[in-house]
Amino acid sequence: MVKIGLVEKLTHVLDEGNIKYAIFDKVKPNPTTANVDEGLKMYKEKDCDFFISFGGGSSHDAAKGMALVAADGGQIKDYEGVDKAKKPQVPLISINTTTAGTASEMTKFCIITDEERHIKMAIVDKNITPIAAINDPELMTNMPRGLTAATGMDALTHAIEAYVSTIATPITDACAEKAIKLIFKNLRQAVENGSDINARNNMAYAEYLAGMAFNSTSLGYVHAMAHQLGGFYDLPHGVCNAVLLPHVIRYNAPAAKEKLAEIVPLISPDASIGTLNSDQKTDFIVDEILNLSHDVGIPKGIKELGVKEEDFPTLATNALKDACGLTNPRKASLEDIIGIYRAAL
Repeated sequence: MVKIGLVEKLTHVLDEGNIKYAIFDKVKPNPTTANVDEGLKMYKEKDCDFFISFGGGSSHDAAKGMALVAADGGQIKDYEGVDKAKKPQVPLISINTTTAGTASEMTKFCIITDEERHIKMAIVDKNITPIAAINDPELMTNMPRGLTAATGMDALTHAIEAYVSTIATPITDACAEKAIKLIFKNLRQAVENGSDINARNNMAYAEYLAGMAFNSTSLGYVHAMAHQLGGFYDLPHGVCNAVLLPHVIRYNAPAAKEKLAEIVPLISPDASIGTLNSDQKTDFIVDEILNLSHDVGIPKGIKELGVKEEDFPTLATNALKDACGLTNPRKASLEDIIGIYRAAL
């Protein structure tokens, strides 16, 4: 973003306001503990007062980690889990430029890769919520097709996992429902024609609404399992979510049939679909997600991503430790999680 001049759109505003700044541009697609440490070092050396994250979920998560440690001390590893921080992070403003998917710009979730353990740490804490979030679809028009697809499927996963969460409410349901409708109506077009500002705008609203939903409800096994794939193999988060989502839906169906059935009319207005039984409605949802994934170029299975079956026990063990799984509608055993990974091959 620095090389293509996108960052200048931000620094121009700062220059006009006579605000001094330092640019940290070393964040990896899956931000690491080293990224947090290095960025925090610059923050201290330049005697900065606050953070602006400019980019996608990786930039936002990295900045959240830096801002939290800047305020609370220690290392980012100390805050893995739920509500470990004692006080709010240093002020953070988050501006989305490359993604309509993660909603990291407005949530209390921060995902950082622990390079020593090869896992993604889930840090869930009200103290890491940015003080302002800005989404401008015009900044997203040059996003590559693959990134548009992956982040869009990430947003869909957020919405569906929030919808079937054990702590969902009518308020979070309303946000999730609107997000699901917007994604099915706009993601294909956003991928096909990145300059379609209407599709981009609707996807920006969709990812934010999905973020509003899961910020209150948390998520489920799709994210708990995807985090392990990302941390172990350094794979793109949205793609992992997209591949796992249909298989986790099938696993959750016995405990979430009524809620899943309510998703059907959000995907299709065809009244005849309402006559399907609960199992058929689950099949319909899974088929439509698979069709959407295919249309936007998502791989069919995790084997295509280089995932190896011999790693399943390790991946599954770590997935069951992930905080995102706490609100999944159906509790899984180690064998269950391994089975889902195997089904997703």
